[in-house]
Amino acid sequence: MTAATLHEFPSREVLAGTLAAKVASVLSEAIEARGRALLAVSGGTTPALFFRTLSQIDLDWPKVTVTLVDERFVPEDSPRSNAGLAKANLLQGKAAAARFVGLYHDAPTVEEAARAAGDAIDGLGLPLDVAVLGMGGDGHTASFFPDAPTLPKLLATENQALVLPVHAVSGIEPRLTLTMPVIAGARFIALHIEGDGKRNVLASVLAGEKLPIGAVLDAAHEPVEVFWAP
Repeated sequence: MTAATLHEFPSREVLAGTLAAKVASVLSEAIEARGRALLAVSGGTTPALFFRTLSQIDLDWPKVTVTLVDERFVPEDSPRSNAGLAKANLLQGKAAAARFVGLYHDAPTVEEAARAAGDAIDGLGLPLDVAVLGMGGDGHTASFFPDAPTLPKLLATENQALVLPVHAVSGIEPRLTLTMPVIAGARFIALHIEGDGKRNVLASVLAGEKLPIGAVLDAAHEPVEVFWAP
């Protein structure tokens, strides 16, 4: 049964502060336990304030590796690059000391880039300690788009690949995405959404509508915590 824990906040600023504090706490626990921490973040317009807030928190940032939940098949200097967004907003201030490993690779095809990205992710020492997900109005998360021809493969809970290519009209460019086992296996998963529209989509999923975000909620090894503000 699809389920999640919903945390509601009066403003995006309060949400960003609370989520940043929670993520920093989980990362600190991982560093204390294993000497390192692995954080995967999402792109889009929603997380920038959260990124900037997290970047100013005192943390042993040299022991943190930041990667991406998904990426567009565009170079980092593209305005549509998730890596560019993360570097401009998260890997600043105190968090500038963190290591960044992106998914984009300069390859002839997105399929070849996905294989190179998979090798890079494999070298990070999974599982993820934290995965911060977003969600589109169509119910997609990561690059699990409802109109992707390979959606069943993308949502498969048993997948040897760590990164897969995605072709979907709604995604515009080809995409690279962490696979379901990588995301679902994170020690802490947060879903960061804002606005009434996305809350209504989530409510529909929790009521039984079949959308990609619901598959992630079902597959997650730990209950997903939803952070929402108007």
